[in-house]
Amino acid sequence: MEKLDYKKEYKDLYLPKTKPMLIQVPNMKFIMIKGKGNPNSESGEYQEALSLLYALSFTIKMSKLGENQIKGYFEYVVPPLEGLWWNEGNKTVDYQQKEKFEWISMIRQPEFVTQEVFDWACQEVKKKKGLEVSKAEFVELEEGLCVQMLHKGSYDEEPKTIQAIEEYIQANQLKNDIGNKLKSGRVRRHHEIYLSDPRKAKAENLKTVIRIPVVREKE
Repeated sequence: MEKLDYKKEYKDLYLPKTKPMLIQVPNMKFIMIKGKGNPNSESGEYQEALSLLYALSFTIKMSKLGENQIKGYFEYVVPPLEGLWWNEGNKTVDYQQKEKFEWISMIRQPEFVTQEVFDWACQEVKKKKGLEVSKAEFVELEEGLCVQMLHKGSYDEEPKTIQAIEEYIQANQLKNDIGNKLKSGRVRRHHEIYLSDPRKAKAENLKTVIRIPVVREKE
């Protein structure tokens, strides 16, 4: 059976062009971990969060080999790492103050994953890997209307891409909606999807989807 690769199946979500585009982002399931601090700190919260996110995601993916056969399971490629970013006391992202970053690191989960499946994965990871799982949560998120664009290059150069997105927003009767709440109560944030592994790719070759939540001006 062919594996479902979300990046290839949903190119509008994961493979935008290097120019801004308007998109309606549907409801999706995620494992999320919230934290603070510079993501580049080797012993910081961010690296711990990534270890736990991947441990949980691959525990679910490899469940097919164990006794717990998940109802509705299908073969798939684990989707890319994503992140919601802001600065303490500020709706936007200040790249000069990484130590004040607040973030939610997350990985999309297949449609068959439920709270029960997530709870099982947490128990497995805690038992077999000894990781503390209390910071992880299972969340359904429907971002709604957003403007996104593919950023190529270093993360520190993202402000140039963000400026292009802001110009598109202003030119198309839209408003940046970062910091406001969805109907679910979750706050809308600056969103990034990492298509490249920074451990393997040169900074100039990194590919990152940058997504900004918006509303139409008349709303």
